[in-house]
Amino acid sequence: MAGLAPAIHAVEHASMKGGWVYIVTNKPNGIPYTGVTADLARRIHQHRTGVHEGFTKQYGLKRFVHYEFHDDIVAAVQCEKNIKHWSRAWKARMIVEFNESWRDLYEDLA
Repeated sequence: MAGLAPAIHAVEHASMKGGWVYIVTNKPNGIPYTGVTADLARRIHQHRTGVHEGFTKQYGLKRFVHYEFHDDIVAAVQCEKNIKHWSRAWKARMIVEFNESWRDLYEDLA
């Protein structure tokens, strides 16, 4: 029976689609929050409207400043976990390389 688990996992993995890793903050060089989602526009809208209780709502993290797409959601989740372990300074450098003025990219989603 143990041999069936990898085959089941492979079938589930094959049906998965890509995902987005994103960063929201409260201001330039502010508190960064890294997340992952399959529906970027919906998730950023949720952060902006404060639909869910939690860290981003508590600290007013609504400025959408960075994103990257991964063809595989598993890769996106791993990237999110990696970024969450980086220092704030490293995250800030990554954001500046992508979005030098820390402009809110929310309008670009429309």
